[in-house]
Amino acid sequence: MTTTEPPLTEAAPGPAQTCPVMHGTQPAAAGRDLLNYPFSGAVPLDPPVEWEQVREQCPVVAVRLPSGDEAHLVTRYEEARALLADPRFTRQIPVNAESRIGASEDGGVFSRQATSGLKIFEGEGHLRWRRLMAKAFTIKRVESMRPRIQALADELVDKMVAAGPRADIARDIGAILPVRVIGDLLGVPTEDLHRFATWSDAILTLTRHSKAEVDAARQDFGIYLAKLIEAKRAEPGDDLLSELINITDSEDGRLDMVELIVTAMAILVAGHETTANMIGKMTAMLLADRSRFETVVADPSIVPSAVDEVLRFDTNPSIGVPRYVSEDIAVGGAEIGAGSTVIVSPAIANRDPRRFPEPERMDLRRTNNQHLSFGAGPHFCLGQPLARAELQVVLGTLARRLPTLRLAIDRRELRVKQGLIVVGFEEVPVEW
Repeated sequence: MTTTEPPLTEAAPGPAQTCPVMHGTQPAAAGRDLLNYPFSGAVPLDPPVEWEQVREQCPVVAVRLPSGDEAHLVTRYEEARALLADPRFTRQIPVNAESRIGASEDGGVFSRQATSGLKIFEGEGHLRWRRLMAKAFTIKRVESMRPRIQALADELVDKMVAAGPRADIARDIGAILPVRVIGDLLGVPTEDLHRFATWSDAILTLTRHSKAEVDAARQDFGIYLAKLIEAKRAEPGDDLLSELINITDSEDGRLDMVELIVTAMAILVAGHETTANMIGKMTAMLLADRSRFETVVADPSIVPSAVDEVLRFDTNPSIGVPRYVSEDIAVGGAEIGAGSTVIVSPAIANRDPRRFPEPERMDLRRTNNQHLSFGAGPHFCLGQPLARAELQVVLGTLARRLPTLRLAIDRRELRVKQGLIVVGFEEVPVEW
């Protein structure tokens, strides 16, 4: 099955029009009594009922963000994929942007303060940045890291077994393996890695932290990275940060110091936070119905496709992909005005029956699984080969080393982290 990206047509001037938003089975008038977004399910591993309602009702709906501002939510696969590839939907927040994302005064990580003046987010500057970063996350480089990832996974499982027969996957593997891997990649001293959890939580806040706390985290993180960069400039190591410093110092159009700091910060935060949460969610999803995990135990060759299906099936994703409209346009019949905030929800689009046969069934052997969990278009996640490798190694190791693994609590008792852009479970208790 192949997919095509429908063209996004120009909108006639005038106010934005979106489909009515449903409450239960009753539609409300557009722009009134909006649903609060992100949606939350009654049971952590079940999709919120609103996902199917809004997706089947129309491809774009109006929602209210944690900030209290309104945005347009894109819910269907074709429209979402097309939007992510369209240059009129920008990450760079325009001066006339209407809405903030987070509840802090400036909107949090998706604020103008966080992106202002940085050429690496859009246009030719972003293309140049991606070419530079592509050298860091090649398939060859990631595959060369697998033995290290495997050794670390075995080390962590050894510790679990020694302390068992009960553990917390979120704490004992998720909170450790990704940050160690990304720390090794960048060349961050192991003894400093514990700082990143506090900084990441503040930077990725929706409602949990104030603007003052976010600003302090950004400042402290930036100061730390500036010192680390200068230390590596004086004494380079065999690591990615030293390599980036060398490349940017020796080639035309190099990154300036602020852009280098932001790049390192983005790699450290995105490179460990999302995967850390996904390790716990993946384990919970597969153990909530043990036949899923047993399928992997019986046939380890399906680990790669199982990981991608878990990514598609995630019911506790991030807030989505915010974009800002640079001109009046129409998406799926909805007119959206310049300056509007648009949120693409990969998780909702990943269950679109127009693209995925039997989307509500977890098929660990699913083929042509072109989910949008890593985005699409010019901002497609460059770190996805590393994330996939870590998840594959963890799943394969658990299936091989702990074939009797099971959830130690009822799936309904899983507690979702609150107030952050990146979502995971507080704990994933298991036993064997």
